[in-house]
Amino acid sequence: MLEKEFEKLYYKFRANYCKNLFAKVNSSKDGLSATESYCLEVIFLLDHPSVHEFAEYIHISMPNATYRINQLIKKGYVRKDLSEKDKREYHLEVTDKFLKEYGANTEYNARLMSGIKEKFSKEEVEILEKLIKKIVDEIMI
Repeated sequence: MLEKEFEKLYYKFRANYCKNLFAKVNSSKDGLSATESYCLEVIFLLDHPSVHEFAEYIHISMPNATYRINQLIKKGYVRKDLSEKDKREYHLEVTDKFLKEYGANTEYNARLMSGIKEKFSKEEVEILEKLIKKIVDEIMI
């Protein structure tokens, strides 16, 4: 069943993400809470959202969003850039500090892709790539 197999694949990716997320959560000064980690993930995935877009996306108030963003700025994971179009608006960008830690998921994906290329024929890899592209093009965030 396609639905079950896709669900299993999704859960494998989520499990790896959660494992990496909680490995980063600690009590040091610059440590992240699970909520902060999720906020960083959203900022990264939205690709330079405005503060308003971030707040709207995760359904929180602007003051709450501002508080969370300021905490992430203080810890060195996010920076605010003044909008070129509207000088009253800021866009959020993750820092290299976040990208370095986010690399744990990249390593997992690289190992996964290496294993697929080992176990599948070149034609199967090409078909899989085309199918994944179609799936990604269909997903609406």
